[in-house]
Amino acid sequence: MIGIDLIKISRMKGFMERFGEKALSRFLLPSEVELIKNHKTASGFWAAKEACAKALGVGISSECGFYDMQIYKTENGAPKLKVSDKLLKKFAILDISLSITHDGDYAIAVVAIESASAYKIK
Repeated sequence: MIGIDLIKISRMKGFMERFGEKALSRFLLPSEVELIKNHKTASGFWAAKEACAKALGVGISSECGFYDMQIYKTENGAPKLKVSDKLLKKFAILDISLSITHDGDYAIAVVAIESASAYKIK
């Protein structure tokens, strides 16, 4: 399963200016907020969570909320994604890959999810 999301960085900048410090806590866990350097980084994290929810086929909803996903960084600074036990079980997730990039006015994220349910013949 693959999900992709694109966000205009100026949209996140306006969101952060409008809501101040509370803006990030609307979609990020405290450990993720600590990783945010600026509105560009926040844009990438937003896109990553949206892309994950799209890969699962449910979008941001009661089935998959922003706090069901956690972005963290490896020792080398590469972004990684963990999901809640609820999502692991519901979607039979085996592995998740995340890529975030920024170019000009946009941030883009792609999430690939390997699921045991993808191997079932219906």
